[in-house]
Amino acid sequence: MRRMLALVAGAVMVTALAVLGTLYATGAFAFQENQEEMRQQQVAEKGSEVMPFDLEATTHVYEKTANGGVQKVVADDPDDAENVAAIREHLREEADAFSRGEFSDPASIHGEDMPGLAELETGAERVEVRYEELPDGAQIALESEDPELVAAVHDWFDAQLSDHGDDATEADGQGEGMNASEHEEHH
Repeated sequence: MRRMLALVAGAVMVTALAVLGTLYATGAFAFQENQEEMRQQQVAEKGSEVMPFDLEATTHVYEKTANGGVQKVVADDPDDAENVAAIREHLREEADAFSRGEFSDPASIHGEDMPGLAELETGAERVEVRYEELPDGAQIALESEDPELVAAVHDWFDAQLSDHGDDATEADGQGEGMNASEHEEHH
């Protein structure tokens, strides 16, 4: 009889621990999701202070390449001349700043400790920065022969994808983008 009670008590204990573990994991996941949403909201607020275009009417597209990557900002409506002009002006200024190792705008939005940022600032002379206009916006290409700087560009892009949420996509290598949640599924 004592053995039976001990087995039942053990089964109840294991079940209780399993339930508590599930509740903890679910709560931790919900907390993490909430933290991510709060972070994205903070980034959007700071971004609207730095970027002169409407973040709700534009999309950031990040494409990692073998030698770095390409950051595009495009108007969701290609006929939105005001946003297209604002995108071009902003990215032209950013490309000029990036070529000098000046990343204060991204740092003011994403934080000084943004992955890849310190490496890009100190290694700027080994990164080629090119600005190009697109029909619906503009792009900045960042390329280097230094594998550490290529990794820094990739880390920087990953951080921006995470921070911008649904306002950013990762190019899938064929000119198409995937949204931030699809990006998370691939990494």
